[in-house]
Amino acid sequence: MPLHPELDKKLNKIYEPKTTIDDVFKGYDITFTTNEHGEPVLLFFGKRRPDGLIAGERYTRTIKRQPGSLEVKSSHWDNQGKIRV
Repeated sequence: MPLHPELDKKLNKIYEPKTTIDDVFKGYDITFTTNEHGEPVLLFFGKRRPDGLIAGERYTRTIKRQPGSLEVKSSHWDNQGKIRV
């Protein structure tokens, strides 16, 4: 199942490189980590537990670049399955 278009738009932005960001999207807790270029590459989506971790689903992003540059040619998010409490 693809990500919600508004969430996908949020995750296509550039953030601080190599960081973890906690946020909320439409009542769900999200946490994502960025790569060395500031692009989100790992997403946790669900409900935050008291210890700060998220019980829900984990997604990873595959990024393909233009040869010889950092320009993103294409990218997509893959659901890696449930995260259990």
